[in-house]
Amino acid sequence: MVSDPMHQRFENLKMGERGAIVSIIAYICLSLLKLIIGNLSGSEALSADGLNNATDIVASIAVLIGLRLAQRPADEDHPYGHWKSETIASLIASFIMMAVGLEVLFTAVMSVFRTNEQSPDLISVWTGLFCAIIMFFVYRYNRNLAKKINSQAVMAAAKDNLSDVLVGMGTVIGIMGSQFQLSWLDPVTAIVVGLMICKTAWDIFCEASHHLSDGYDEKALQAYKDTVQMVDGVELVKELRARNYGSNTVVDVVLSIKGELEFHEAHEIATNVENELKKSSEVIDVHVHYEPVKCRV
Repeated sequence: MVSDPMHQRFENLKMGERGAIVSIIAYICLSLLKLIIGNLSGSEALSADGLNNATDIVASIAVLIGLRLAQRPADEDHPYGHWKSETIASLIASFIMMAVGLEVLFTAVMSVFRTNEQSPDLISVWTGLFCAIIMFFVYRYNRNLAKKINSQAVMAAAKDNLSDVLVGMGTVIGIMGSQFQLSWLDPVTAIVVGLMICKTAWDIFCEASHHLSDGYDEKALQAYKDTVQMVDGVELVKELRARNYGSNTVVDVVLSIKGELEFHEAHEIATNVENELKKSSEVIDVHVHYEPVKCRV
């Protein structure tokens, strides 16, 4: 039995939920661990990292909601479906991450000017290292899942996971430095943590807003154009545009074909163009318009 491509896309969204749920569980556990150990050991960097993970819980929940909303079928208000809910979820997640990143930066900068000669306890080093290792495995899981199901939202979650791995390692370095009487290094590392949170949030925001404003990769457009040009009967690709619906793509193409062709011959060329473009895993729909080209005598 041949599987229905549309059904498979909905199944992919359901699989994407697993990645969001794994992230939520990991962030809850690691956030509590970092905040508790950070406060007990007196580590500004570890506490900042724990706050980052606490926000990631909310961001992951937003991704989970977006994936579930994207599974709703088309209705009167959304004739093209709810696919873009996935992208909106990524955008919301970036706002949440940016707000917390700025808060971490403000708190860390203020802590630099506080007199605190006491170095964090060494247990905070092992805590940070343990959490970084756990997040690395979560990142690998979500990255592989995102590639498998071609999910923008899950890939955004994976990027956040990777950022947390790097942040965690930076936290460990900062705390280790403070063990050598460099007490300023821990809050400075917290500043770096805040900057990395903001950078990740900005990257996710740029990608999501680019998709929501109907931006599309120029190299991908050229690849689609080359594919259409190779279809037998296509004389010229006059125009080709594409836009994103979540992790899916809709392509609009205008062709030039020989004017003396019969209607069924022209229609067959258009159908072949549609079928060739749909061989790409992300293309969900193709709109083909064809015009006659004048034959030269």
